[in-house]
Amino acid sequence: MESLVSFLSSNAIYIVLIIVLIVWVGVFGYLFMLDKRLKNIESEMKGENK
Repeated sequence: MESLVSFLSSNAIYIVLIIVLIVWVGVFGYLFMLDKRLKNIESEMKGENK
């Protein structure tokens, strides 16, 4: 247990970087899925207008 605590205390910057990377991956994943949904809605609306 002491080795885990010492690792976390000496490498805190890496933990922060990993958390930030996970957040950015989540944001980009959400934006990608939202863009995909919007494209589907736009194509449905174009089909209804014709």
